[in-house]
Amino acid sequence: MLAISGCGAVPAAPTPVDRDCVNPGMNAKQQHSRQDLNQQTARVHWQELETHFARGVVIEVASDLDLVEVAACFANDDKAAVEQWINDGRVQHLSMATAKDWAAREPELWAVVVAPWVVVQERER
Repeated sequence: MLAISGCGAVPAAPTPVDRDCVNPGMNAKQQHSRQDLNQQTARVHWQELETHFARGVVIEVASDLDLVEVAACFANDDKAAVEQWINDGRVQHLSMATAKDWAAREPELWAVVVAPWVVVQERER
């Protein structure tokens, strides 16, 4: 089970993909907006992620989820949403098998940093 704490969320309940991930305990200045996170999202190559993978901070997001939405839920500590995705196997630490696959194939990857995590998604062509 993925345990996420601190600047990110810890896994909890079903969540529609289009919901706003907000934490009522945070004020407006503390909330991380989807627009800000979208602007921080970039295409990356596997080689750029290798060091982060070695540190255990790369989080893989299933292709059917919105990468920015997931990042917003991590950033805003929406534990219920993140936990549900983890329980469903749609958000997880990047596995060694997937890391090897990405190194061999060099797929199109998109990432956004939600410290301490690097949230990554493979885009289907």
